[in-house]
Amino acid sequence: MSIKLPKLSAETPVNAKFIVFYFYPKDDTPGCTLEAQGFRDHYAEFVKLGACIYGVSRDSDKSHEKFKCKYELPFELISDPEEKLCQHFDVMKLKKLYGKEYVGIDRSTFLFANGKLLKEWRGVKVPGHVEAVLEEIKQQK
Repeated sequence: MSIKLPKLSAETPVNAKFIVFYFYPKDDTPGCTLEAQGFRDHYAEFVKLGACIYGVSRDSDKSHEKFKCKYELPFELISDPEEKLCQHFDVMKLKKLYGKEYVGIDRSTFLFANGKLLKEWRGVKVPGHVEAVLEEIKQQK
């Protein structure tokens, strides 16, 4: 099992009340970039509410670092090339693109508090999603 968990940095809240894991298909693609930018743009609000955000995809650490730097993402990205977390959260789904079928990550988000799953969003559409996660956290406070 080789899941590369992110290194804790000075900005990583170690006593977070809420943990958000959002799974996305690929670094630096249009929908994934918009979603990451949404979490970035609302990051201060998440932190103020005691939430820690982790993005998860199958991309490499090198790809994640490039993506984080390019879009100034203040949260950690987890590299899951062997799909261990993806399988655990059951986000690998059969998809279709231009008539070809393939297995890929179904955009999904999971909200935890005190080690318990509070809410999950599957088949996420990017517009309004980050705000919905933020609103759910506000309702839990």
